[in-house]
Amino acid sequence: MTRLNNYETIYILKPDITEDKNLNLVNTYKALINNLGGQNIFIQHRGRRHLSYNINQHYDGIYVQVNYHGNGSLVNNLEKALKLNSSIIRYLTTTN
Repeated sequence: MTRLNNYETIYILKPDITEDKNLNLVNTYKALINNLGGQNIFIQHRGRRHLSYNINQHYDGIYVQVNYHGNGSLVNNLEKALKLNSSIIRYLTTTN
């Protein structure tokens, strides 16, 4: 059995995203993590916040935090999916 690490991924959505699209993205990424072998998935909506600096002409963003257990391969696949989504302006994954 492979050891699973604790990860935290935070991504920032464009401020004009609707609540329905936000929930759809959350469910999509939760399913992706689950399908790639992730466990103990915990999602927190951090809400709309002012950015410290302008990112792609956006001054605000909607923050979503995802905590989960997984491996490096899972993180690589998740970050690739986040990178390809035009609704996400920034993301970061850390290990605990």
